[in-house]
Amino acid sequence: MRPLPSAPYDVVVVGAGVVGSAIARELARFPLRTALVDAAADVGEGTSKANTAILHTGFDAVPGSLEARLVREGRRRLAAYAAGAGIPVEPVGALLVAWDEEQLAALPGLARKARENDCRDVRIIGPDELRAREPHLGPGALGALDVPGESVICPWTTTLAYAMQAVKAGVELHLDCRVEDVRPGHELVTARGVLRTRYLVNAAGLYADELDRRLGHRDFTVTPRRGQLMVFDAFARGLVRHILLPVPTALGKGVLIAPTVHGKVLLGPTAEDLDDRTATASTAEGLAFLAEKGRRILPALLDEEVTAVYAGLRAATEEDDYRIACHPRQRYVTVGGIRSTGLTASMAIAAHAVELLRDAGLETGPARELPAVRMPNLGEAFPRPYADAGLIAADRAYGDVVCTCERVTRGEIRDALASVIPPVSAAGLRRRTRAGAGRCQGAFCGAAVRALLEGAR
Repeated sequence: MRPLPSAPYDVVVVGAGVVGSAIARELARFPLRTALVDAAADVGEGTSKANTAILHTGFDAVPGSLEARLVREGRRRLAAYAAGAGIPVEPVGALLVAWDEEQLAALPGLARKARENDCRDVRIIGPDELRAREPHLGPGALGALDVPGESVICPWTTTLAYAMQAVKAGVELHLDCRVEDVRPGHELVTARGVLRTRYLVNAAGLYADELDRRLGHRDFTVTPRRGQLMVFDAFARGLVRHILLPVPTALGKGVLIAPTVHGKVLLGPTAEDLDDRTATASTAEGLAFLAEKGRRILPALLDEEVTAVYAGLRAATEEDDYRIACHPRQRYVTVGGIRSTGLTASMAIAAHAVELLRDAGLETGPARELPAVRMPNLGEAFPRPYADAGLIAADRAYGDVVCTCERVTRGEIRDALASVIPPVSAAGLRRRTRAGAGRCQGAFCGAAVRALLEGAR
C-alpha cells in the first residue's frame, strides 16, 4: 500500500459509496487534484452494496424537496450513463398494491403526488387488470397505482463504474483509510497518516454526522435503519413481472417484492431503527417478518428456494429530505441523510455538490471529457460471456465456467482481477462478476475462486 502524499489536494471526498464515487467522478471532469477516501478495503462496501437496486422515478418523494428534484434529474442522468457504460437496467415498472380500503383510498393522493413530481404516466388500475398483470398475486388485492417508469438496476456495477472512471481520469483512491479526526486547515488524520486538502466533501454515509460534528456542525443525526432482505433463486423469477410496492409509511417504502437484473427475486426490506452503525446481521425475527409479508403479497414465492439473506443500513435522519449543505468559510460541503433513493440520485447529487464547492470558492476550470468505461455485464436480460460464441472463439477463457450457478467464466474473473480497481476479497469479486452469488453460495466454486484471487495477489 503506497504512502499518503504530503502535498495538499484540491478536493478530498470522504466516502467511496455510490454517492461519494459519483462526486469523485464529477470532480474528475475538471483539472483538479482530487482524492477519494474510504475506511473500507473496497469501494461500495457500505450501504451501497445492500439495497433494493431500484432506479426510482421519485413518484412518492416530498414534492418540492431537494430529494424530489435530485431523484428526477438523477434518474435521467443515470439511465443515459448506464446505457453507455454497460450497467444493466430493466424497465419493469412498478405496481403500488392496495390491500384494504384505507390503502385503496390513499391511491388518488399518491397519484396526485406523483404528478407533482413530474411522473405523469401513473394511473390507478382495478383488481381485474392487476390480477391479469400479476397472476400470482395473493388474494384480496383491491387495486394498484401503476408506475410504469420504475426500473431495476445493478447497484454493484454502478458504484464501481463511477469509481473506476474517476481513477482512470486521475482521481487518487485511498482505501483502508478511515478518517479519525480533522485538524484546522483541513488536515485529515487517517488510519494511514495525514491527508491535506483545500476543500472537503463529506459523503461518509452512516458516519456523515460524526464527521460533520468534527467540523463544528450539529445539523443532523444519523439513525442507522436496518433493512433485511431475502433473495430467492432464479426459479422464482417467473412469479413476478413488476416491482410490487406497498403503500408507504413514515418509516419508508415498506416491504416490496422485486425482480433483479441478476435474474433473482428480492423480498424486503425491514425498517428497524438501531443505535449500532455496524449491525448488518440478519435476524430470525426480521426474516420471519419478511416471510409473513411475502406470503401475503406473493404466496408461491415462499415455496421457492432462498439463495441468500442480507441486511443493509440506511442513513436515516430526523428530516424527510437529504441533508446537503455548503459551509463556504470552511470550504466544506456535507452530503448527508442520503437514503434509499441515493443510488438513483447519485449523479445529480454529484453535480449539485460540485456547484456548492464552486459557491465555496473552488475554481474548477474547464470541463473535459472523461475516459470511457464499459463495465462487464452482470444482467440476465443481456448477453453474457458464457453464451457468446464469438467471444469464446476469440478467448477460450470466456467458455471456461468457474461458477456454475451463476455461469461466471474464468475470463470474467481474470478481467476483474486485472481491472482498474481490483477486488481484494471474495465478496468484492462477487460484486464484480456474480461468482459465488448463486444457489450454492460458493460451496462448489469457492475453492477455485479463492485460488484465482490469491494467485492475482
